[in-house]
Amino acid sequence: MKNILKDRGSIYGNKDAWAKLKNKIQELAPSKTFILTDINTEENCLPYLIKKIDLNDSPIILSIKDGEAHKTIDTCLSVWSELSENGADRKSLLINLGGGVVTDLGGFIASTFRRGIEFINVPTSLLSMVDASVGGKNGVDLDSLKNQIGIIRNPLCVLIDTKFLKTIPAEQITSGYAEMLKHGIIHSEEYWKELKEFDISNTTKTEELIWESVLIKNQVVSEDPNETGIRKTLNYGHTLGHAIESYCLEETSKTTLLHGEAIAIGMILATYISSILLEFPAPKLEDITAAILSRFPKIAFNEKDREEIIKLLVYDKKNSDGKVYFVLLHDFGKHKINCEVPNSLIHKAFSFYRNYKE
Repeated sequence: MKNILKDRGSIYGNKDAWAKLKNKIQELAPSKTFILTDINTEENCLPYLIKKIDLNDSPIILSIKDGEAHKTIDTCLSVWSELSENGADRKSLLINLGGGVVTDLGGFIASTFRRGIEFINVPTSLLSMVDASVGGKNGVDLDSLKNQIGIIRNPLCVLIDTKFLKTIPAEQITSGYAEMLKHGIIHSEEYWKELKEFDISNTTKTEELIWESVLIKNQVVSEDPNETGIRKTLNYGHTLGHAIESYCLEETSKTTLLHGEAIAIGMILATYISSILLEFPAPKLEDITAAILSRFPKIAFNEKDREEIIKLLVYDKKNSDGKVYFVLLHDFGKHKINCEVPNSLIHKAFSFYRNYKE
């Protein structure tokens, strides 16, 4: 791996990455350094980070509870208070060590504390490496609604070290894999075909595929940093996926889904809808559906579930003038944004998902 981006938001991922990160911190010369973790990364990842960056002064550790349920303003309030109580000022540095919850929330905390302090992201999950590492989206959920409060601001830099992946459970690897599959669908069939053979035990190939995912997202974000056009393609499968994730988080009768598990369902639904509205090729719909369901569990949704999920679509961030907009595809890499989809077709998409036989 090598670093990409020349200015703010540089991503380091080669063998010299830790040395570059250490130099970056030395150049910054922060008044105090804070490290935000959750209870899992504090135990499994923090010792490795401390050893690698070898700071002159001991950093102050801020630990939060793990999981999407704690990606809230209440958690922010707690961390803001800890920063203040420990003498953080505008020249302080916050290093976010963790998965998507930690990097999203930590970036938001840093961007708002004292009107903005510097922060660095060190993603430890596959999801945060290929998704949260690029684009500068920081924020928190509003109750069960995903990412309703936030800001776009790049970290000072990002460091990707795939050794962290050894510290997370298999289902978290699969969750991040969903975002990589999305990059394949919206970018190129060639990358998609490579991803179908994804095997985390193949370290060299895994690093190559992760870096390709980062490059794809970086290319899109560089063209459209404020999400007015092509960047919306990164939300493929997310319109329904986020609604499904929020519903399963809120509804006690449903199993709470990881982000990638919900997005995987959303991508099948979006691809089916694309096949009806934009003539996405049927054999490729079959390929995508089979590939996803070979890795992700199928979830049952009854009529009530579907209706409640559709109601949640009004909170999607791509909406405008009260209309729900989808990202759809004519083919791999050939997108159309701002598509309106009738509810009747969403129900048909759920029926396709339910009835699909592997």
